Amino acid sequence: MYLYGASGHGKVVKEVAEACQRKVEGFIDDNTKLQVLQGVPVKHGLEGVDEVFISVGDNATRKCLAQSIACPITPPLIHPQTIISPSTRLGEGTVAMAGVIINAASVIGRHCIINTGATIDHECVLADYVHISPHATLCGMITVGEGAWVGAGAVVIPGIHIGAWSVIGAGSVVVEDIPDGCLAYGNPCRVVKKINQG
Repeated sequence: MYLYGASGHGKVVKEVAEACQRKVEGFIDDNTKLQVLQGVPVKHGLEGVDEVFISVGDNATRKCLAQSIACPITPPLIHPQTIISPSTRLGEGTVAMAGVIINAASVIGRHCIINTGATIDHECVLADYVHISPHATLCGMITVGEGAWVGAGAVVIPGIHIGAWSVIGAGSVVVEDIPDGCLAYGNPCRVVKKINQG
């Protein structure tokens, strides 16, 4: 398995893969000055790569790569120190990092990042390319649109919808729906401005 993206996020994904007993043959990255990262080689193309996991933190870039890479994408990487309900489904290319808790009947899309210590409660539905940052809490029956990013330590109350490609600031408390393509933050969380969608 190769990891596409040799940066900080890639380093964490490598350690998650190794904790799952998956051998990482190397990284793939556009930075031609980078030859080795964490003891494995860095390639600059897909030649000879038979399986890849996209380890890029930026949601829009991850989507672009997922749509352009022809070789197979790995199944989800789930750190062994997680608690994930057997009734939860995770899409290909998604990573669940150490300390994550995902409760009953939640559906997590493709190429999502469920970051360290995040909690997703029952019946939440996350679309593709979502990033739930460290120690964010999604209460029950929340929907998160494609490419949305929920910042570190944010809390989202039950039943809320977060629109596609919106960004929720760190530490926010989300008590009402957030439309597509918005930057929102605060306690209570309020829309600050429209932003470009992925």
